[in-house]
Amino acid sequence: MLSAFTARPLVELKQRDKSKIESVLAYGDRLLVGLNTGCLRIYRVNEAIDEPPSQDEETKADQRPTSQPGPKTVDLLREQEKFSKQRIEQLALVKEANILLSLSNGYVHMHDLQTYSLQETLAKSKGAVTFAITSNVVRDASTGINSIITRLAVAVKRRLLVWTWHDGELEAENTEMTLVTGIKNVIWASNSRLVAGLSFSYVLVDIESSVITDIVGPGSIGGAPGQDGGRFGGAGVAGMGYLGLSAPKPLATKLGEGEMLLAKDINTLFIDMDGNSVGRRQIPWAVAPEAVGYSYPYLLALQSARGMLEVRNPKTLKVLQTISLPAASQLHVPQPNISLAHAGKGFLVLSERCIWRMQALDYDSQIDTLVELGRLDEAISLLGMIEDALLKNKMSRLREIKMLKAQLLFDDRKFRDSIDLFTEISAPPEAVIGLYPPLIAGSASVSYHGNSDLKADGSPDDKIQGAGYHDRKSGKDNDENDETSGIAAKQTAADQAARPDSQTGSDKLLEGKDLKSATEELRGFLVSARTKMKKVLNPDGTLKAEGLEEISGSELGSLLVKTSFDASRDQEVLLDTAKLVDTTLFRAYMFVSPSFAGPLFRIDNFCDPDVVNERLIEARRYNDLVDFFYGKKLHRQSLELLQRFGEKEPIDAVPELAGPQRTVAYLQNLPPEMIDLILQFAEWPLQKDPELGMEIFLADSENAETLPRQAVLDFLQHVDSKLAVRYLEHIINELNDTTPFFHQRLVDIYIEGLKADDFPDDNARDKWKEKTLNFLKTSKNDQAYKVLGQLTTDDPKLFEARAIVLSNMGQHKQALDIYVFKLQDAEKAEEYCNQIYLTETASAPSSRRPSITENEDSHPSIYHNLLSLYLSPPPPHKPQWGPALNVLAKHGARMPASSTLNLIPEVLPIKDLESYFQGQIRSAKTVANEGRVVAGLRSALAFSEEAKLRLGDCLPGGNGGRNRRIVITEDRVCGVCYKRFGGSAIKVMPNALWLFGEIAASIFSDIDAASLGGILGLLRQHCKRSSISRDTP
Repeated sequence: MLSAFTARPLVELKQRDKSKIESVLAYGDRLLVGLNTGCLRIYRVNEAIDEPPSQDEETKADQRPTSQPGPKTVDLLREQEKFSKQRIEQLALVKEANILLSLSNGYVHMHDLQTYSLQETLAKSKGAVTFAITSNVVRDASTGINSIITRLAVAVKRRLLVWTWHDGELEAENTEMTLVTGIKNVIWASNSRLVAGLSFSYVLVDIESSVITDIVGPGSIGGAPGQDGGRFGGAGVAGMGYLGLSAPKPLATKLGEGEMLLAKDINTLFIDMDGNSVGRRQIPWAVAPEAVGYSYPYLLALQSARGMLEVRNPKTLKVLQTISLPAASQLHVPQPNISLAHAGKGFLVLSERCIWRMQALDYDSQIDTLVELGRLDEAISLLGMIEDALLKNKMSRLREIKMLKAQLLFDDRKFRDSIDLFTEISAPPEAVIGLYPPLIAGSASVSYHGNSDLKADGSPDDKIQGAGYHDRKSGKDNDENDETSGIAAKQTAADQAARPDSQTGSDKLLEGKDLKSATEELRGFLVSARTKMKKVLNPDGTLKAEGLEEISGSELGSLLVKTSFDASRDQEVLLDTAKLVDTTLFRAYMFVSPSFAGPLFRIDNFCDPDVVNERLIEARRYNDLVDFFYGKKLHRQSLELLQRFGEKEPIDAVPELAGPQRTVAYLQNLPPEMIDLILQFAEWPLQKDPELGMEIFLADSENAETLPRQAVLDFLQHVDSKLAVRYLEHIINELNDTTPFFHQRLVDIYIEGLKADDFPDDNARDKWKEKTLNFLKTSKNDQAYKVLGQLTTDDPKLFEARAIVLSNMGQHKQALDIYVFKLQDAEKAEEYCNQIYLTETASAPSSRRPSITENEDSHPSIYHNLLSLYLSPPPPHKPQWGPALNVLAKHGARMPASSTLNLIPEVLPIKDLESYFQGQIRSAKTVANEGRVVAGLRSALAFSEEAKLRLGDCLPGGNGGRNRRIVITEDRVCGVCYKRFGGSAIKVMPNALWLFGEIAASIFSDIDAASLGGILGLLRQHCKRSSISRDTP
């Protein structure tokens, strides 16, 4: 049991002394003892010898305190024999007024604190039963000045009298209130409120507002308001159990901030400062206490019948210590305004013959004792109540004990409670993971004495079936594991105290349902730890600067089993911890719910590739393995796996990985920087399914469009030239690539195909030829002279291609020569001329229709070239009258008449030229008529504009022309100099600008030198330098 206090006799009356101790008051180094004879004894406490006892010297709970020979603990300084005529029932101190208060013979007396002489007896206090005093620093609301307010509350039967000292000065008036029944006990709750214990109930009294509130509690504490039964309280319901007996005295004590305890008989009630119940359970007292008190942070209960003092935790209500004090009847806990002894230094217990001083062990030792005793809940509760300044490293101690408790809960198979507590305190992942067997924790497991011979289902082999794993390791032997080593050092003692039976749940192997349940709870903890690490770690393992600013160093250090975090030294350790967390989370998913492993791989993670590879292959989860390799950028391993299963026959392969589909999709997601890897693993999909394999390079995606095209082209050319043609057509036609190399390469392939003439049928040959000719017509980035060198003059398959290349080079006559004489296709020759004519016409700078009589240009018309080939062919070709006449009939108007007629031989009948002459005449008429129409339109436009200038546009507010009427008022000003016109001559511009006539006449000679848009600026500049001045009329 805890030894929070040690009872040491402070004052013992000698045997020959027949006096009895009635009251006591301790302040400073003084101890005042009131006797039943009315004598007051003043002692000096020798603090020099009052040192905290060591743990070895502490008195055990079942031992009685005895006097020890040695230096005196107190010295009797004075004995005031005639201090009172009757027994001194109570003592108190008003320090600010230097007054000692005493209750004796039914009166409250005031004595001088130095001489102990009687100064005054409060006459109104006649019949006083008890009193209570409080002293507080109160800020005046009007002046803002702090004052010390001391109040004395005296219980006189049903009356409650209150005297007040203001900064040591007693106020003349006192407050008096009457309650329903006699007052048995009073205790201050605050500077203006007190709790009065009546015969069978309690009330809360507000001194300032005179409001009395009934406190409703269980049993003898009190019932509903008004249940006291008036002055004859014995008739109340609560008093029926004490008929014929004296009712127990109502007890009360103030606990921590904002809370009080009321006790009567074995019933208790915890209330707040407003008298409302806080909803806590009652203290399980077997015997009614004689007195209750509060010595920070413990609840005290003195049971005189048993001669015991109980020390309880006010939060858990558990008994922490029982001290044997024979015949003890009173507790004296110094008030805060008198002494700080209550703040853990000690208090007094007195009997009729002896006064014991309760010396407190330091709080750190008390916490250690509770941990050694296995009372971890009490240690945690006590740490929560004690202020930080009274403990060494309170937060770290609290976290350490909670970790120890969580570990014990884990051993007791309370996995949810254990993991919740681990999560609450941000326990180091290494410490939590180490509780699990190697199936989950891998090499981080410290639970099986290093044995990792487990079956696939997590159960141990028979050879280690009887071995336990409760022997905890303390972690690595270095300074960074102080936290876990401290826990491990206390583990054995805590286990023994918490589990007296050697056959506990922790002695059995964690397996089967227990292991599955524990692993399910572990997942939440690992996800929480993973979230914290993601705040400070980039996917590549580097630290995030913004994350380090958001999360504290101590919080990061807690993840690393350290008290702080140093970015320069601990980055690698943090990365190792992240790997451990993610790898363990993967193992947990694989053990409990393997379907959850896939989503883990699709986000950034630090899983160990070797572990993942081994476990996923065992589980035949190849899809998840591919996703993992992709996330870890282990693309070669992933592609090798896809190739291994993709090349197999569907009956033997894994269904989801059969064929090249997954490989193609994987390669499409790789960046262009990995072109070597892409080309290496793209070959087998191209060979197995060329159409699907080409999607790697032809897909409508950024990766496919940004691949190095030269490398891809060389690779495809090596695999299959047809695939290279598809790729070239794609990048040129779809992606609009204008690189001359690719255009020339595609032309070369087209021409080589035509030369080889290796086509399965005529349809394929025609399609290939059509693509070749179309590309030659549209491509402007190939090198025509190189192409022309490949096109021989004697291969009929290349005649048309050669004609297109010559056309691209501007050699139209040679191109027409091929159409006319080699291909002998008049329609294609005419179509070719039409295209050239339209191109030249569209690019001509003027759209004026040429005259039929104008001279021929230096470059003859394309139709003229065609006509000359028909009528004057080079030998051995003969003239072709039919096509020539067709050209003259259709396109004669596009050729100058003089040069055209010179080409027509004399032997050609005029009748055959009828259509030609009709076309020429029609063309000439068209030109003449067009000129007349244009001249007429221009004349009409000029007439309309002149009419607008002279007569106006007849629109409201529009231009009035020369027929405008202008009214000159006094408000009209010049648009240049802004002076009023008066009687001067004016000039109005077409844009409604008003000017002085002299200004307009002097400046309009400069208009030619100025643009129309700058006329106004020119006018204003002229006005500034003009010497014209006018007076306003």
